[in-house]
Amino acid sequence: MLEVLQVPYEDKSILSNMIQFYRYDSSEFDQNELTNHGIYLYKYLDHQWTDEYRKPFYIKVDGEFAGFVLVLKDIPKEYVKVSTAVQTNIISDFFIMRKFRNKGYGQQTANFIFNTFRGAWEVRQTPQNKPANLFWKKVINDFTDGDYEEFILDNEKWKGSVQVFENKD
Repeated sequence: MLEVLQVPYEDKSILSNMIQFYRYDSSEFDQNELTNHGIYLYKYLDHQWTDEYRKPFYIKVDGEFAGFVLVLKDIPKEYVKVSTAVQTNIISDFFIMRKFRNKGYGQQTANFIFNTFRGAWEVRQTPQNKPANLFWKKVINDFTDGDYEEFILDNEKWKGSVQVFENKD
């Protein structure tokens, strides 16, 4: 059984640990490097509970941690975005542990998040991360019945794909 649960501050260390797996896994695409202490940095960890617009969730399958999703909800106007909506939600980071991949949990989680936070959405992927790009195109195409736009950005703020859609239902 899949559960998507908001991460309470008391579980910050659990999210921090999973971020290490995520950063390791994505390092082949984004060139993240270990610090001299043997860890990957993630500068927005504490912000998950101090910024009102950040919403951290962990994903559990049959009671076992299976990943996490970090959402930016109704992002502030100063955040650079592609969507022309007044307020936009963004998947900031999304991670499914390898043993749970290709079993539908990622798509179920994305659908849950899209339905939890209605409105405009942006989902971004780095150009080197082809598996993520394929995953998100399929998930968003299925969720929207093909009613989304994709942009390829190449500027100082973002280089890569951005899918933009609206969930009005």
